[in-house]
Amino acid sequence: MTITLDIPSGTTGTSTLLVGDEHTASRVGSGRIGVLATPVMINVIEAAALACCEQKLPPGHQSLGTQLNVSHIAATPVGMHITASVTVVRVEGRKLFFEVVVRDEIDIIGQGTHERVVVNVAKFDERVQAKIARIGKS
Repeated sequence: MTITLDIPSGTTGTSTLLVGDEHTASRVGSGRIGVLATPVMINVIEAAALACCEQKLPPGHQSLGTQLNVSHIAATPVGMHITASVTVVRVEGRKLFFEVVVRDEIDIIGQGTHERVVVNVAKFDERVQAKIARIGKS
């Protein structure tokens, strides 16, 4: 069954985070400096994409991140807020394509693109369970 997504280009979503010690590169293992870690910035981007589109999906469906092409271009110290903003640039079948900008209180700290695919949760879970079952047979 093919789904039709009613998510027009230009739809936006945001997510914010107050950077704490637990969000730094030195704490998450992506570096040794006490500034916002790139993996944490990525999490905030994905949260913005979820805020943008999840409530617009058909019942029983969810979007999953499939591709990120993002530059982390400026450091953010502990104590500053960051905001990720995403904008839908197009929808192709089950795929959603976003432009991404992440800012702290001073600078643009990240930018790029993000893609997500919409899946039927029950069918997706069946495939995951089948994969788990194969682990026990190897």
